[in-house]
Amino acid sequence: MADIRIHRDHALGLKRAREIAWAWAEQVEEKFDMECTVLEGKTSDTVEFTRSGVKGELIVTADHFELHAKLGLLLGAFKSTIEGEIQKELDGLLAGEAGGRKKTAGKKKPA
Repeated sequence: MADIRIHRDHALGLKRAREIAWAWAEQVEEKFDMECTVLEGKTSDTVEFTRSGVKGELIVTADHFELHAKLGLLLGAFKSTIEGEIQKELDGLLAGEAGGRKKTAGKKKPA
């Protein structure tokens, strides 16, 4: 199994970081056929995502995002490509925020 770990610091606060994480979850659901579930907490949220060959979570706090994913045997061969796509999606959302563009997040399935 291959592991992917991505850490991104931000200064968005939990409310806005939560919205960006939900937008990210919507993008990966649509683009990569993932199933995402958001577990909301008082000081952090966890976006759990899964599909055949991939299982992981995105932890969202007031000052950082922490993503950890495990790839199955077949997808492990494409680790660098998959990791690059995840980074691109997350960084794109953060760059949009830095540029002042607002994205609204839809409702995710509560746990």
